[in-house]
Amino acid sequence: MSRDPLRRALALLDLDPRRVLYAVLAGVATLGSALALAALSAWLITRAWQMPPVLDLTVAVVAVRALGISRGLFRYLERLATHDAALRGTVSARENLYRRLATGDPAAPAGLRRGDLLARTGADVDALGDVVIRALVPMAVAVVMALTAVVGLALISPAAALVLAVALTVSGILAPALAARSARLAEAASAEAAARYSETAVLALDHAAELRVAGRLDEMVQRADRHDRDVIRATDRAAVPAAFADAATPLAIGASVLGALLIGITLYGPDGGTAGAMTPMALGILVLLPLSAFEATSALPAAAIALTRGRLASARIMELLDRSGTPQSGGADPVPEPVHLAASGLRTGWPGTPAPGGPVDLDLRPGSRTAVVGPSGAGKTTLLMTLAGLLPPIEGTVDIDGTPLREIDADQLRRKVGFFAEDAHLFDTSLLENLRVAHGGLTDEEAVAALEQVGLGDWVRSLPDGVHTTLDAGGRSVSGGQRRRILLARALVSPARVLLLDEPTEHLDADAAARVLHALLDRGGALVDVDRTVVVVTHHLPESLRADRIVTIDRRSDRGHDRSDDTDALR
Repeated sequence: MSRDPLRRALALLDLDPRRVLYAVLAGVATLGSALALAALSAWLITRAWQMPPVLDLTVAVVAVRALGISRGLFRYLERLATHDAALRGTVSARENLYRRLATGDPAAPAGLRRGDLLARTGADVDALGDVVIRALVPMAVAVVMALTAVVGLALISPAAALVLAVALTVSGILAPALAARSARLAEAASAEAAARYSETAVLALDHAAELRVAGRLDEMVQRADRHDRDVIRATDRAAVPAAFADAATPLAIGASVLGALLIGITLYGPDGGTAGAMTPMALGILVLLPLSAFEATSALPAAAIALTRGRLASARIMELLDRSGTPQSGGADPVPEPVHLAASGLRTGWPGTPAPGGPVDLDLRPGSRTAVVGPSGAGKTTLLMTLAGLLPPIEGTVDIDGTPLREIDADQLRRKVGFFAEDAHLFDTSLLENLRVAHGGLTDEEAVAALEQVGLGDWVRSLPDGVHTTLDAGGRSVSGGQRRRILLARALVSPARVLLLDEPTEHLDADAAARVLHALLDRGGALVDVDRTVVVVTHHLPESLRADRIVTIDRRSDRGHDRSDDTDALR
């Protein structure tokens, strides 16, 4: 298998060779029309100067009009074919990328900064599509047209054809090489800054309200501005080779035309030519044909830039996929029913990093209610992700009724054990579709009932289209408390028998948060069916909470502490 990241990433596009061939043929027809138009126009101008009978020029005049029309028509067809192939390819690439990430090591995407993951699945995949539109098709067309122009000119003057070949080499090889060097300088220096800018901008946009309350919104915006300026400075440093690349093609055109003119004048002679010498029409073609020949190579510097950016983007994409590894089936065993999740001597953490806390023992019997508390950074979220099978244990085991998670079918495990993150995404679609993320067959009535349960009934009734109302800006169109309640409703409608909830009451006021936690963790709570297991990570526990057990995770201690029998647990 090729180790070139670009070739490996292009395989994700699943390009149809026929569509790419259609695009190349349409591009060749476009520039072929331009080349023939230049040659025919030169012949027509010089022949008309000789003042022949007008009927001698009729075919040429009509042909010039036809070539002018066909050039625009073929350009349109080439754009359609190229973009069709590229857009189909980017759709396939994202589908393949998401499938690989979903079935591979969950730690690979989860371990990236949010802005970095967004860049790799968004802008980097778009850069792959640009390789098709701006690089592969233009390069193939340029090779065909350059050879055609040189061979055509050689029929008139081999010397002029040699000059044209050298000039096309400068325009088609040297200029793209300089442009590629410029792109490498810009991308290498700005990639990290661009990722930091994306991360900071996303954070500022998604959490603007919370940052404003904390007095840190201006700081976050200024940080984004600094990262943006870093990207600009890196681009400026790469401008020098880019300037030489831009100048190479005009200089090559000038040298080619001047060389062809001098050769043509020498062959034509001062006395208007002799028998067998160059005719005025041939001289006109000799001078004007190179102008159209460079139309193909003029796109190659941009192609080299697209190719360089595509190669760098491919390296980032394939690095993510390599970290994700081969698709992990997890095993073939079904999930034992009822779902009895247990952990023994469990230490959790990201692969390659030390575990933040001591070993934890958990016995999550069907229908049990467990609260996990501890300071920020103690590893509470990591514990939930490990229990859900999204991260491998650093030490210890996690099993369902004695069957290790690694031996259970991954799809079934995801359906039965659900991890619901505190920063889960709300999509720019209807409220109903945002709940259907967890349960695709959810009906309108079931969605309304779930939203009523979490305290959003009055709000839903006030919406113009009820649960069909579109959240125009996703999570930014609702308050922090409404967002948490929608995410909690999404968890409630899921088919999971074990609900692992990360900070479900964050951004709620103290009284509302206490009511929700009581409803989730008290045995008699009305939010969750009595046979479903609930594990809640929270920073604050209300008074008189009647959870089955309270587990404290402390990164400074040697062991997670089960406080289910601690009389001071709720003080």
